[in-house]
Amino acid sequence: MCEGIARELRGINLGDKRLNKRSERIIEALAANPQASVNSACDGWPDTLAAYRFFDNDSIEASAILEPHIEATKQRINEHSVVLIIQDTTEFDYTSHPPEDSGVLNEDYRFGFFDHTHLAITPDRLPLGIVGVEEFERTPESLGKTKERKSLPIEEKESFRWLKGYRLAAELNNECGATQIVSVADRECDIYDIFVEAQKQSTPTDYLIRAKEDRSTPEPDPDSGPYTFKKVRNEVLESEVRVTRTIELTSTPKREARTAELEIRAIEVTVKPPQHRPHLPSVIYNVVLVKEINGPEDGTDVEWLLITTLPIDSIEDVLLVIDYYVARWTIEIYFKVLKSGCRVEDIQLETKRRVKNCLMFYRIIAWRVMYLTYLNRTCPTIPCDVFFTDSEWKSVWSVTTKKPLPKQPPTLSEFISLLSRLGGHNNRAGDRDPGPQAIWVGIRRMTDFARAWLAFGPT
Repeated sequence: MCEGIARELRGINLGDKRLNKRSERIIEALAANPQASVNSACDGWPDTLAAYRFFDNDSIEASAILEPHIEATKQRINEHSVVLIIQDTTEFDYTSHPPEDSGVLNEDYRFGFFDHTHLAITPDRLPLGIVGVEEFERTPESLGKTKERKSLPIEEKESFRWLKGYRLAAELNNECGATQIVSVADRECDIYDIFVEAQKQSTPTDYLIRAKEDRSTPEPDPDSGPYTFKKVRNEVLESEVRVTRTIELTSTPKREARTAELEIRAIEVTVKPPQHRPHLPSVIYNVVLVKEINGPEDGTDVEWLLITTLPIDSIEDVLLVIDYYVARWTIEIYFKVLKSGCRVEDIQLETKRRVKNCLMFYRIIAWRVMYLTYLNRTCPTIPCDVFFTDSEWKSVWSVTTKKPLPKQPPTLSEFISLLSRLGGHNNRAGDRDPGPQAIWVGIRRMTDFARAWLAFGPT
């Protein structure tokens, strides 16, 4: 089942045709039941043993497994006028069953590695695919030495990954000339080197980063002291309100659901380099401040200071900057699908090489679950047989509707509604569109129905 996902490996080159073919069988098996173990997903011991040998093959580089998917993603990027490249870091925790050569996370008793992913999405949050991955880990000796690393060149710091992420976006901007690429990241990406690098480019690649540092302008601030400078946040806070917006905040473990009223300001600023790096040039960028008014003042008030090269000339421009930043949450959902939907932290293989080779397949599988979830919202009228085989959609239709098969395949929206019912989505009139969890559970059940359809069905 899930033959369609093997198209993401089209053109794979692992140096052996047999390995290329095996990679397709592995991804189809894992995609059919993303939450299952490798043993459960594979069809019998011969296929399971072949998968283990594949993961352990010294001639296979994990990057080679993902490469065809990256190329397919670039083709999808070329079909859109604007694409956001979201970069973020998560951790994969294997403390309960660490590989024998495992590194550590933030404590010497926590084993695993960090994952920095670059996800391409459209402004309406349709995930187009992964365009880059970087994995890194720590040694017990390196823990607790943040201050010592602060004076190192950026190339020797873990934070260099954010600058490399911006450079990756710039490369895509050059490759996909008709598509506007915007590099989007959260607070950890607030690194001055990125702003300097963008300013050096003849045609800068746009960035949108939530500020972590309250940087200084070159203008002295005599009211605060003889050697102090005005702060960016104060400068934008003193500017006029460009627009207000009311939004509904959903409940989280840290806050109750409420209606929030936001004031939005935006100005262009000149920023001086950090005090310990005076040799760097000043930079100019736009800042957008989103601040909740009359909030509960309990630590949950909304306040974002966004740094960007995107235009802020009109109210529509400013609101677009905010919409692009809100779309950044898509990568958090992607990480959730990887960890909960594909259970990648439950992978039990003896070495990091095996784990990372196996993980590359799950990256593509998690993307496909996300892709189907959001494609259902953006292109609901596509025929479902573009993504699902006859045995898949016909068996799900028969089981869920108890009606004769239609003459034409249902639309993607109609089929996802049926598929998500198998995954626990109630599909009531006021319900939201089904999320990734309903999709991945539905796919697992669909696979069983499709196999039964092929073995015992009317055809």
